[in-house]
Amino acid sequence: MRKDAGELRELSGLELEKRASDLKQELFNLRFQLAVNQLENPMRIKAVKKRIAIIKTIQRERELRELAAGNN
Repeated sequence: MRKDAGELRELSGLELEKRASDLKQELFNLRFQLAVNQLENPMRIKAVKKRIAIIKTIQRERELRELAAGNN
């Protein structure tokens, strides 16, 4: 998963927002499939949630870095 995080860190803020939005839509669709018993790979939900968490972590790190830079 570190490789994925490294790739995500190279993306711009807008690209991260787009990627997070796409993943949230995918998660919604996966949960819907789960509800109607059509989900083939339930582990995909966990993977998508983890990817969203990584993106949010990177966004927060950048936010904190900007705040720290502004205080100096």
